[in-house]
Amino acid sequence: MPWITCPICSQPFETELSTAAPFCSDRCRQIDLGRWMKEEYGLPIERAEEPSHETQVEE
Repeated sequence: MPWITCPICSQPFETELSTAAPFCSDRCRQIDLGRWMKEEYGLPIERAEEPSHETQVEE
């Protein structure tokens, strides 16, 4: 059975024995959800290039 480390408490656990994988317990899963809800985590975004304010007039 594969073992992984819980990303919240760093405790190693067997993935097949946890109903909260990739967390070791429901408590760690709830902690992670709370961090997302409080916006402690975020996804990086790439900002699009700002359009030029110069306009070209076609004649």
